[in-house]
Amino acid sequence: MELAEMKHELEKTAKRLVDFRGSLDLEVKEARIAELDEMMLEPTFWDEQQKAQAVINEVKGLKDLVNEFTDLNETYENLELTYELVKEENDADLQEELAAELKELANRLNDFELQLLLSDPYDKNNAILELHPGAGGTESQDWGSILLRMYTRWGEKKGYKVETLDYLPGDEAGIKSVTLLIKGHNAYGYLKSEKGVHRLVRISPFDSSGRRHTSFVSCEVMPEFNDEVEIDLRNEDLKIDTYRSSGAGGQHVNTTDSAVRITHVPTGVVVTCQSERSQIKNRERAMNMLKAKLYQRKIEEQEKELANIRGEQKEIGWGSQIRSYVFHPYSLVKDHRTNVEIGNIQSVIDGEIDPFIDAYLRSKLN
Repeated sequence: MELAEMKHELEKTAKRLVDFRGSLDLEVKEARIAELDEMMLEPTFWDEQQKAQAVINEVKGLKDLVNEFTDLNETYENLELTYELVKEENDADLQEELAAELKELANRLNDFELQLLLSDPYDKNNAILELHPGAGGTESQDWGSILLRMYTRWGEKKGYKVETLDYLPGDEAGIKSVTLLIKGHNAYGYLKSEKGVHRLVRISPFDSSGRRHTSFVSCEVMPEFNDEVEIDLRNEDLKIDTYRSSGAGGQHVNTTDSAVRITHVPTGVVVTCQSERSQIKNRERAMNMLKAKLYQRKIEEQEKELANIRGEQKEIGWGSQIRSYVFHPYSLVKDHRTNVEIGNIQSVIDGEIDPFIDAYLRSKLN
């Protein structure tokens, strides 16, 4: 990278940092951090654990954002000094090092910009993610378990806590359905991009003839709510059943009917939770899941109404997959909404899905 190009990169970086500072409203965020820190010092802070955890997630997210901006700014100032040094001494090695560090800073600025894009009302919330295999028996159920692993690994790499709220194992392998709670700042903001149908093409390990199979799994993503939204849930509209918990490989199996299934009769929406040993806690979590589903349903109805007004035609069904994962006859993962492609399919199913999330979120700005 030539000196003139380096100067241009530094000027571009300086402008981006000024824009970020304006978007961040640092004084407001620092005041909020101080307020939350005081709340955490109160003796009764842990009396309601869910609310306490929400406060901890919020303060961590705010501190991470402010600290990252401060660090980016300091890095820029150091690189500016290095640039002046390179100009004076004409050191080729130092110039090469500066070029590499400018490229790294540009990547960090892109990541930081993405965090600032997550400004929708519930982007900061935990995420409830459900996987439901389509028709296809063991093959599609196995595909469901691969996606379960992918999202679990993605969450762990992000530093999020991943809990299994409900798990229904497949008949021979894989899953019939699974519900995850992914806890951490902006979990929903990132994962809302994953909602839709995921398509797999591969030689099935369950087919003795070695034929190629196409399988589908639908992914639903909702923000977790505590008391943020008011959803009118009347007791007469709810059908509540209890049953004995069961888990993968015999784990979390209870001898009491602690698992809870709630049906919202007017809409037919059903939620289940069996992650806790206490029926009361499972019921509380299931109610929060029901709120999330009904809220998501409301948003989808509004979007459908807007689409009708605009005259948009959007297919909903197995043919409208958002992403294809092709193992055979070639290796490729392609997002059909943004056309982002990755040839290393193993890295994707190991949880490296940030390029897809990044592209989708940026596309919503256009």
